[in-house]
Amino acid sequence: MIVQHERPGVYSSYEASSLTAAAGRGRAVAIAARTDKKDGAKAYSWSSYSRAVGDVGECALSQMARLAIRNGAGLVYGIPVEADEDYDGAFAQAAELEDVAVVTCDSDDAATQKKLMDMVQACSAARKERIAVVGGKAAETADQLIARAKTLNCERMVLVAPGAVDGAGMAAGGYLCAAAAAGAIAGNSDPALPLGGVRLYGLSGLEASYDDGDIDKLIRGGVTPLETLAGSCNVVRAVTTRTATGDAEDPTWRELTTILVVDEVIPGVREALRARFSRAKNTEQTRGAIRSQTVMELERRVEREIIDSYEDVTVSALPEDPTVCLVEFAFTVAHGLNQIWLSAHITV
Repeated sequence: MIVQHERPGVYSSYEASSLTAAAGRGRAVAIAARTDKKDGAKAYSWSSYSRAVGDVGECALSQMARLAIRNGAGLVYGIPVEADEDYDGAFAQAAELEDVAVVTCDSDDAATQKKLMDMVQACSAARKERIAVVGGKAAETADQLIARAKTLNCERMVLVAPGAVDGAGMAAGGYLCAAAAAGAIAGNSDPALPLGGVRLYGLSGLEASYDDGDIDKLIRGGVTPLETLAGSCNVVRAVTTRTATGDAEDPTWRELTTILVVDEVIPGVREALRARFSRAKNTEQTRGAIRSQTVMELERRVEREIIDSYEDVTVSALPEDPTVCLVEFAFTVAHGLNQIWLSAHITV
């Protein structure tokens, strides 16, 4: 705060902190978590951990904000929660926020996590596309985590495991890992670039270590496994909880990059058309311009290697309503590189 004086001159103020501050490049993360200081349904806006502590003190909410910012979130919206019944209001508040890329919470209750899932699905249907990241309970087994993922079974839900440990080495549950992963997703500038191998900063350690068999089961079951390598916590492979369609197994939406690419392409084309054709006539000339703009937007995604290809771009007036212009196209997402297989043929 600048102190005002009557003497003419140039005055200044500054804030110095060794604590985490956002780099400003990542997208926004909304967090609903416990704190003793609740201010109605108010959503705080933070770009540094020190501001979070100043508003709500040392608590689950500020700790999650620290991890989200440390791992790439450009901005954090913190929504205080005091009791279990407050999550409904917190999720409703998060739904009203604009330009949020990722949402997370500190609850490991399956019913609460399903409410979070319902919120992100409703937001996405209302053109506010976003991803939710949650964690499991302390000491949950691989089979229990897979069962949790099956109850969610949503391409917009990411379940990370195992949970983190605190500074004393005691199990702290999965919400801290969820916050770190949420920040990493928000800070990832290329939606087609997989998060496998990404380091999660600010975590003291993980409460469990998975062998290759468990990792295979978790990934196939819709759980994003974490591991500790050389003292750092890393994402093994980022997947969503969507592993089935109806009763049939379906890996279509399993890779997190698939939904991230879709959320970049569709809203990108939508916003480009909205900006250019907010007032226009539904004529053949306008429809030709709409098609050209759509092709241009898709070409940009091909150049950025977000999509591999596109085809069948058509624009037509809807027969049932001549005021509606129907734009249709197909595209193929660019897939991340998860593995390299070496096959050596040796002559002795």
